[in-house]
Amino acid sequence: MASRHLSRSIVLQSLYEWDFLKKEKEIKSITEDNIERFGPGIEEKEFALQLVDGIVKNYEEINKILEITAPEWPIEQIAIVDRNVLRIGLYELLFGNTKEVPPKVAINEAIELAKSFGGENSGKFVNGVLGTVFREMKGKD
Repeated sequence: MASRHLSRSIVLQSLYEWDFLKKEKEIKSITEDNIERFGPGIEEKEFALQLVDGIVKNYEEINKILEITAPEWPIEQIAIVDRNVLRIGLYELLFGNTKEVPPKVAINEAIELAKSFGGENSGKFVNGVLGTVFREMKGKD
């Protein structure tokens, strides 16, 4: 598994745990524990920590964008895996370094996470939401 993909998988697991625990535990601690547990020797440890930090810093804005983009699905009704995959994808699309992670790579990575960790239709759902955001971004250029 590519190092950045593994980093994103660990970030997803960390966000899942943080979300599941209703944010009662420090996200950085959760992420560091998960890196140690699931990614010993991982080359992109800083990438994972930066990704989590960026998502948390932009959490409210990411959630607002998610509410606008998927209005028929209140955030709490979106499967916990799917909403956290979307948070990763939205962060990388809207706030991340697009020279480092181009938008299409961010979308494809999120879809792969959704297919690996989510339900039967998770990949399609994530693709639809992130595709909508991407088209909106291109329309504003």
